[in-house]
Amino acid sequence: MTDTTVFSNWRKSRRSGGGDNCVEVAFAADGTVGIRHSKHPDDAVLIFSPGEWAAFTGGVRDGEFDGSD
Repeated sequence: MTDTTVFSNWRKSRRSGGGDNCVEVAFAADGTVGIRHSKHPDDAVLIFSPGEWAAFTGGVRDGEFDGSD
């Protein structure tokens, strides 16, 4: 398990509505990706390997999750 203190520079999507009910992402030096809820930054962090993150973002770019099956 990765120590969540390795994540810094948390950021929200530019498409975020500007509220505090958003997902934030941060990248560790080794490429590991952390995801957290901006409204609860001290709660659990979901942690993904670089390969898992690449597969997810590739699926988003390819429209796999847009609901237009």
